[in-house]
Amino acid sequence: MKEILQSQVVKNFIPTRKAMSRKGDNGKVLVIGGNYLYHGAPILSSIAALRTGSDLVYTCVPKINVMATRAFSPNLIVVPLVDVKLTRGSVQKLLGIIPKNLDSATIGMGLGIQDREALKILVHSLLDRAVGLSLDASSLVPEILPEIKDKKVIVTPHTGEFQRLFGELPPTAIKQRTGMVEKHAKENGVTILLKGPTDIVSDGKQTYLNPKNIAAMTVGGTGDVLSGVVAAMLAKNKNPVQAASAAVFVNGKAGYLAQKKYGLHIMATDLLDFIPYSMKPFDRVK
Repeated sequence: MKEILQSQVVKNFIPTRKAMSRKGDNGKVLVIGGNYLYHGAPILSSIAALRTGSDLVYTCVPKINVMATRAFSPNLIVVPLVDVKLTRGSVQKLLGIIPKNLDSATIGMGLGIQDREALKILVHSLLDRAVGLSLDASSLVPEILPEIKDKKVIVTPHTGEFQRLFGELPPTAIKQRTGMVEKHAKENGVTILLKGPTDIVSDGKQTYLNPKNIAAMTVGGTGDVLSGVVAAMLAKNKNPVQAASAAVFVNGKAGYLAQKKYGLHIMATDLLDFIPYSMKPFDRVK
């Protein structure tokens, strides 16, 4: 089944917020990313998750980035990685620090990975804790596919990352591009969110297209914002294809509003300001 994403469809993917809910009931999210060069990526993801409605966001970054991350916003709960890059030792220490009852996690935005076995241990451990998982950027490596097969995990590649992960370069033509996404999603038992002028989301059974064609969104960091929105959606809706579809729609709408205001001169942080407006049509309290 293929369907174009529209507000009426997305509304069904975003749960109603309970009037009597308490702190944490609307999402506890873990963001793991960053290195000495890309310190901003996990910050963008974390603020995006908060703007999408998550109650608590734990931002895990290498120790060299901790001060800058904490200085950016008092809204972030910053968790240091003890090493500059992801290692087995840093993963083991991290797993002992983070809350046991996380709803979702997103991994990879700007993350330096020294040992891919460490990434596998991290992913395996989070899945064992029933944490909804989204993988992006440096975590999209072929070695991770056996760990996430049939585990309801979302992967969020752009074209080059898709080729690295699955060994095939997606064609430009939307029909063939969609077919390739559907094939790999089905073969690997994952939900794929392939970013592009038209975002394609598929778990091999259901496929949603999000034609946005927003030229300004080629600016760096918009994918990091999307990762945070995905994690926030996944914290509230455990159906990966629905969570990913809602996320691309909201992220794309924020990009549209940012471009409408600033033209072709937006920054990724501009999307953060427009996420609440993009979410407003779906705000329901019961």
